[in-house]
Amino acid sequence: MIRVLVCDDQVLLRTGLVTIIDAQPDLEVVGECGDGRTAVDLAGKVNPDVVVMDVRMPVLDGIEATRLLAGAGVPNPVKVLVVTNFNLDEAVYQALRAGASGFLLKDTPTAQLLQGIRTVATGAALLDPEVTRQLVGKYATRIRPADGEPQDIPLTSRELEILRLIALGLSNQEIAETLTISRETVKTFVSRILAKLGLRDRVQAVVYGYRHGMLD
Repeated sequence: MIRVLVCDDQVLLRTGLVTIIDAQPDLEVVGECGDGRTAVDLAGKVNPDVVVMDVRMPVLDGIEATRLLAGAGVPNPVKVLVVTNFNLDEAVYQALRAGASGFLLKDTPTAQLLQGIRTVATGAALLDPEVTRQLVGKYATRIRPADGEPQDIPLTSRELEILRLIALGLSNQEIAETLTISRETVKTFVSRILAKLGLRDRVQAVVYGYRHGMLD
């Protein structure tokens, strides 16, 4: 069973999410709340595998809650899937930088949302492809390095090519079809990229790529 904590300040929406998630044979809602502070406190008590997190909430917003649950230096990070109404929003960018493992819009089809929870639970990252393209495009200049900052690009040309496709929001299968290689080969390359860069997931890889001038 995948243990899920749902955090959203809209009661009706939160209730709907809890009902949908709890109806799945492999998913179990172990807690729900309406603000980030309670989410952080509850996570320490119920030990969720995934926190489904809204962004804009009272007391403590989803960004800071994500940072406390999954940010750099957290001893036992929790996987966070951000689900929000906001598409190209500063808060979404900040949530991903804070350590979120994935991001989906609230109007995402139910089946895709449920699969997103399962995907994040496995340790993989998840980004809505269209949102990824727009989000990265909007904030790329902000996260690029300052002029004159030394660049160290330890990736091969093939690894860079795959990183660029990841930045476009392509799945492993779509990358495999684009490059005419097997899905397993893509998975191997992705794992190698993360290992070389010392990163946790695809989200961090995309941010890292732009910050270090690897992506245009």
